[in-house]
Amino acid sequence: MSASRIKNVLSIAGSDPSGGAGIQADLKAIAAQGCYAMAAVTALTAQNTRGVTGVRLVEPDFVAAQIDAIFADIRVDAVKIGMLGSADIVAAVAAALARHRPPHVVLDPVMVAKGGDRLLADAAVAMLKDRLLPLATVLTPNLPEAAVLLERPEPETRDAMLATAKALRGLGPADASGAVLLKGGHLPATDSPDLLVTADGEHWLETERIATKNTHGTGCTLSSALAARLAATADVRAATEQAKCYVAGAIAAADSLAVGQGHGPTHHFHALWR
Repeated sequence: MSASRIKNVLSIAGSDPSGGAGIQADLKAIAAQGCYAMAAVTALTAQNTRGVTGVRLVEPDFVAAQIDAIFADIRVDAVKIGMLGSADIVAAVAAALARHRPPHVVLDPVMVAKGGDRLLADAAVAMLKDRLLPLATVLTPNLPEAAVLLERPEPETRDAMLATAKALRGLGPADASGAVLLKGGHLPATDSPDLLVTADGEHWLETERIATKNTHGTGCTLSSALAARLAATADVRAATEQAKCYVAGAIAAADSLAVGQGHGPTHHFHALWR
């Protein structure tokens, strides 16, 4: 790929000092897709593979200043949004993206921790639905996050996933062009299906469930890879299939890493490190 064709992808998310999730995972995943990775930081966390022990949110005005600085100087081909942390940060990010209108926005609604704890207050969830969802090209919730967005029970079957994904699409862009990638990793099943719902219909992405505890940051990794593939292809279905395949490979190779004593990271560079 020539330098003139390399795509620039911006992650707007929180930091994970252990490197498995957040902007650290985003930068790795974007780079692994052959794109130039950038980051605007929304929060600092104290965490490792065993859990989060502290969070410090960045001032909303400074989050916006980071985003504005990037767009003032650099062509942005796609944006991935992860942890935002507060209603004020959601509003600041939404206002900045409304000003700059990047061609592709992947919104990973980080609002429920692995242990089930809520990471966004009700006011912030309402702001995200009202201000950010209309700007998204693809929304990528897991099943607990989908339940929070729709204020309904978490889906437990494929039929329930389909109904949930269709309902979520109704919350998106007014022109109905947006897509929903509903991640089925929490489904009680031996496989791990994801469901993409677009204006063209429903597409199941099937993957074998891999037996490993090292899945820290898979949501961050998937949404970042998807943003990068969208920047490269501008084709939602193809980009989603490519991102899903990449993440499956990263999970399959995760046990080759030796990082931490808890839920370790996936192997972002599994196709590059030989």
